[in-house]
Amino acid sequence: MAFYYNEPSHTFNEYLLVPGYSSSECMAANVCLKTPIVKFKRGEEPSLTMNIPLVSAIMQSVSDDKLAIALAREGGISFIYGSQSVESEAEMVQKVKNYKAGFVTSDSNIRPDQTLEDLLKLKEKTSHSTVAVTHDGTSHGMLLGIVTSRDYRVSRMDSLTPIKEFMTPFKSLIYGTENTTLKEANDIIWDHKLNNLPIIDKDKNLLYFVFRKDYDAHKKNPNELLDVSKRYIVGAGINTRDYEERVPALIDAGADILCIDSSEGFSEWQSRTIDFIREKYGDGVKVGAGNVVDKEGFLFLAKAGADFIKIGIGGGSICITREQKGIGRGQATAVQEVALARDEYFKETGIYIPICSDGGIVYDYHITLALAMGADFVMLGRYFARFDESPTQKVNVNGSYMKEYWGEGSARARNWQRYDMGGAQKLSFEEGVDSYVPYAGSLSDNVRLTLSKVKSTMCNCGSLTVPELQQKAKITLVSSTSIVEGGAHDVVLKDNMVPMGSH
Repeated sequence: MAFYYNEPSHTFNEYLLVPGYSSSECMAANVCLKTPIVKFKRGEEPSLTMNIPLVSAIMQSVSDDKLAIALAREGGISFIYGSQSVESEAEMVQKVKNYKAGFVTSDSNIRPDQTLEDLLKLKEKTSHSTVAVTHDGTSHGMLLGIVTSRDYRVSRMDSLTPIKEFMTPFKSLIYGTENTTLKEANDIIWDHKLNNLPIIDKDKNLLYFVFRKDYDAHKKNPNELLDVSKRYIVGAGINTRDYEERVPALIDAGADILCIDSSEGFSEWQSRTIDFIREKYGDGVKVGAGNVVDKEGFLFLAKAGADFIKIGIGGGSICITREQKGIGRGQATAVQEVALARDEYFKETGIYIPICSDGGIVYDYHITLALAMGADFVMLGRYFARFDESPTQKVNVNGSYMKEYWGEGSARARNWQRYDMGGAQKLSFEEGVDSYVPYAGSLSDNVRLTLSKVKSTMCNCGSLTVPELQQKAKITLVSSTSIVEGGAHDVVLKDNMVPMGSH
């Protein structure tokens, strides 16, 4: 006979936090959001932590190298999407690892015989104001000059003017050689009041750029997440099909942590994937697994050797798994059960395995609820898809700016590798939709606003750390009437304004 749960499963929207005693120390400035992302033994420190409890979803419309850099700058980790070729995913990982080293590979390059019109098209595509002029228009060709916005006036020049006629030529450039250290490069930039410094080899081929803005950004971002070589931390998504090829390539590219991207993690395919990683790399390569929604699923992946475990099936805004297949569970209930299983496992084995709540986050306070219920961090898709740094197009829809957002289970993504069915079998129906989300500006501004709310709520609960919140939190289930009461009601909003708090 089928097993029946006695209680209905619940979403985050059905819960509120009840305030606790707040001492005079409970101020947002004193809150620490540092959290582990990989398992560790009792009495030991985790080998990898984050400074904020946010990671970005393994999605084409969310996590590329640009967003990974922006999120690492704030203290979180992005998982580069795996629904692309092994080579292109590895290249994205390399771009992130090279970026923070200060030596940035140029992705805006042009030949001297090309025109101002070509330059403007390139700038529209990359949004970069510094363009390297190389003999073949590649990122590592012989450097012939540089073009910046100070070198031309669109209103006063013919669009067919060749680049070589207005570029700053090589003979006028200050540059560094391949032996130049990052400190030396920054000293040259400051001494000569430069915005950038090209780095070339003995044959004058362009290697990298060092930018003044990266030095400034470091000073403005004390939470940025760096490895021992002062490079940004980055994750990468893998699947349970081509892992024997993909995993080595991503590790060689410098990925700090991997995560199996799957719609359902309670599967032999996931344990096989983890076994391969453990046999080839031991515990040196960190890998998360999932997704699961109950104790059994957690214990399966814990025993399989996962370094962290993702929770959630069907709760994402673009996911239609529940309506297509009737599989899933309310996200809040799933987090609660898995968190309890995690704590019991820790008590019995002395091994703490971080858990990640993936999906179901609609409002900022849902992040705080997920943490209070036991999640160590949350994975967000729609939230990050709205920002400048996400890889999708910004479009005007009926007078409002939007960004495209689609699920990995949609026909557009064609990412059938994330469905663990074995062999070459493919799905014949979609489990995700193609949609728009409201454009919201920069990642930095939004993440800092969100986390200010999280910190403020934690103070209301008398907690200065995530573990303390999990111990002290008092959580209440609310009625449907209470949910209505919690928003703006019984008033007429001026100018048809929407109540604050929604994404």
